[in-house]
Amino acid sequence: MKNYILFPSYNEGLRLSSLLNEEGIKHTISPTPRQLSTCCGMSIIYKDEDEDKIKKIVEDYKIGVIGFYTV
Repeated sequence: MKNYILFPSYNEGLRLSSLLNEEGIKHTISPTPRQLSTCCGMSIIYKDEDEDKIKKIVEDYKIGVIGFYTV
């Protein structure tokens, strides 16, 4: 199982990736899985234990996300 964050635009994904790098949160930029392909095509894969920290960053910096999904 992998955890994905989906974005309405590529720029939002890059913005979050930059903030995650600043916070030292490990993640991977990835193509969006086919079954979740309702977004810009870019997603971020992250670890379960980082989800609360990531959600706080998304909220604090008002990052546009479509949602958090597990596949």
